[in-house]
Formats: sequence, structure tokens, C-alpha cells
Amino acid sequence: MQRICNFIAKWMGVMVLMVAALSLIVPASLAWIGTWVINPMLGIIMFGMGLTLSPQDFKIVLSRPKDILIGCLTQFTVMPLLAWGLTWAFSLPQELAIGVILVGCCPGGTASNVITYLAKGDLALSVGMTAASTVLAPLLTPLLVWLLAGTMVNVHTTGMLLSIVYIVILPIVCGLLCQRFIPKITQRVTPYLPAFSSIAVAMTVGIVVAHNADRLMTAGVLIVLVVMLHNMLGLGVGYLVGRLLRLQRAKSVALSIEVGMQNSGLATSLAVMHFAAFPLATIPGAVFSVWHNISGAIIARIYARNNKI
Repeated sequence: MQRICNFIAKWMGVMVLMVAALSLIVPASLAWIGTWVINPMLGIIMFGMGLTLSPQDFKIVLSRPKDILIGCLTQFTVMPLLAWGLTWAFSLPQELAIGVILVGCCPGGTASNVITYLAKGDLALSVGMTAASTVLAPLLTPLLVWLLAGTMVNVHTTGMLLSIVYIVILPIVCGLLCQRFIPKITQRVTPYLPAFSSIAVAMTVGIVVAHNADRLMTAGVLIVLVVMLHNMLGLGVGYLVGRLLRLQRAKSVALSIEVGMQNSGLATSLAVMHFAAFPLATIPGAVFSVWHNISGAIIARIYARNNKI
């Protein structure tokens, strides 16, 4: 069983890509599943994140405030501004623009820790940044979306704040409590979490693609291009910021990956919950979920093999 789970986690990017392709070609394969399941699945993923976190991870935030501050400032400035700039440069339709901005304003993705480890980056910094940006997300994500997309659509900042608390913060807290009070059960479950999260991400992407297959066919190439640029520019600018600030290479690698890899599942959930009148707003998050796992695997190999970069 453990071997199967390890195999699933290792080939997550391929699995997500295959499910997305199947949903696009044969929408009926997953269109029968309602989009309402996306939020519970993301909550379960966040619960799993809580099970794997420890008090030591949060101590990193306090013991390395300068590094974490640099990371969070970069996270919540570079990606939102890149998102806004790309929507303007490519004159994206309103629905797609909202989705791209949502992705840009979300915190770092949980997969970034695994990619940082594979890239031989500063794993402690990566974990600390993920924890810090996730905690800050209920306040910063709605505010940034309002600032960047408020002229296009009415943004319910309070509703978004509560949504992030419900589907991100509370599940993580529940996971931490389980780890504290039922550690034996937690230890047994933890090895299977990466595989379970991989399946949940693939299902989320597949459901969104299946429900929007016709629309995605129309704007597919454009949005894939924008999402790829958003991710790759985030990876590049994140690393450049680290080097300009004369951070150690391992820290710059962690910063690059944390900035470039977003919690795109959260972006999809927020689009479903708060921008239901704009169905295409869910697409950038789904595409980002596919692409950043592929680019993450590639960039990890590049960083790991080129220690002098």
C-alpha cells in the first residue's frame, strides 16, 4: 500500500495532467460531480497539511523573522502584480482576468515544500513561508483581490476572508489538534497523505475542467500561455530577489519555489464560491494546478543539478 501511495505522490504532475486531458476530451467523465465538492476536498487537503505541521515549523517564523518577512513580502507583491500585468498585457476577458488575479493573490502552495526539498533548497524556510503566508491569507488575499479586481467586479472581502478561514485555517487547526491529542493515529495516517492530496488535487482539476470544457476549448491556448508565464516569471523573480538581497543560494531557491507555486486550489474554490457568475474564473486555478506541478519537477531538477547558479 505504501509503495502505491509513493508512486501516486511521485507522479502527481502526470496524473493531474492525464485527468485534466480526460475531462477536456470526455467532459461527461467527471461533469456528473458537482463543483460543491471542491471546497470539502480543499479542506481535507488543508487538514492533511495540519497533520504534517509541527510547533517547530511555526517557531521557524519567530526564529528567522527577516527571511520570513522577505519571503511573504515577495509572495504577496510579485505574484499579484504579475497577475495584474499579464491580464493587462494579454487583454484577457474579464472572467479569465479575475481567475488569474485570484491565483496571484493566494498564499504559497503546499507542494512547494516537497519541490524545495528535491531542489536542495532551504526546506525550513520553505515550510515557514508556507505557514506564514497561509496564516496571512485571510486578510491579504481578499484585500489584494479587491485592489486589483475591484474595478472589474464587486469583491466581497468579508465573505472571502471567512471562506479562507473555513476552508484553510480551521482544517489546519483541526489537523494540529489531532497531531497533539491523538499522535499515534496521526503517525499512521501521515505517510498516506501525499498520495491522498495528489488524488484530491487531480479530482479538483478534473471537475473544474469537465464543467468548463467548451469554454476552455475557446480560450484554452491563451489562458495556458498566461498561466505558464505567471508561474515561470514568479519562479524567476523570486530567485532574483533572493540573489539581489544576497541571500544564500539555498534560501534563494526556497524563495523562488515559494513565490512561483501558488495554492491554486484555493483560487479555484474562491472562484466557485464568490464569482459563480463568471464560470471561466475557475479555469486559471485549474490550469495552474496542472502546470506548476510540471514546472516544479523541472525546476527542482535544474536547481539540484546546478548548485553554482
